[in-house]
Amino acid sequence: MTESTIKSHIQEDMKNAMRAQNKERLATIRLILAAIKQREVDERIVLTDEDVITIMDKMLKQRRESIALYETGNRQDLADKEAAEIIIIQEYLPTPLSCAEIDALIEGAVQESGAASVRDMGKVMNIIKPKVLGRADVSAVSNKVKERLS
Repeated sequence: MTESTIKSHIQEDMKNAMRAQNKERLATIRLILAAIKQREVDERIVLTDEDVITIMDKMLKQRRESIALYETGNRQDLADKEAAEIIIIQEYLPTPLSCAEIDALIEGAVQESGAASVRDMGKVMNIIKPKVLGRADVSAVSNKVKERLS
């Protein structure tokens, strides 16, 4: 298992942000690296690119949830901060999938699993999830699968 090239890229960007004295970017990059380091220490492993993408995908989900909460609480300043972090985190993820690509993945997974109803949603999601990780919001994809199987 080789060390993550994404992690190396993030570490290099941290040095650049320090040199440029870009405090907001530096803070977000440090959050990413802290999450990566935490998992490496907890599990005593060196993370692969896929592991790093999983961590950043989780960070994106947390920020999206926070934005929704901040907006309902009339804290636009905090929602804007979270949105800025999302933009920085997304720079390190693979290119997002288009709606057409997601629909094609769903169709392929439905055919492959032989899913006929919403009861088979788990089978379909098991096929799709690794393919969309870091490239699409898994909960949005899940909703599309549910619509397709209804």
